[in-house]
Amino acid sequence: MALPTNPWQALWQRLPAPLQNRYYLTLLIFFFILIFLDKHSFWTQWRLHSAQSRLESDKEFYKEKIQEAQQEAEDFELTKEKYAREHYYMKRPNEDVYIIKEKE
Repeated sequence: MALPTNPWQALWQRLPAPLQNRYYLTLLIFFFILIFLDKHSFWTQWRLHSAQSRLESDKEFYKEKIQEAQQEAEDFELTKEKYAREHYYMKRPNEDVYIIKEKE
């Protein structure tokens, strides 16, 4: 048995029969590039899709927070005196204020 002159030939002969067909091998390489190495690969698209989903959920969360802040701002504009009494413990000159804190 003579040694092959081309070192790649020995490797080529060790491949399974379907992979020795150059069309199947080309197709396999194409799918590998398409899935992992391409700029628009499936891997990249999956990561972008998951990031988009996460950002959309964050968007909904912040919309709710904005609505709560707007409601609080409207309440503040309507009842400035109540807000000052509750948050800053302000009082009128002829009043006494008692602060009762509940134990948690």
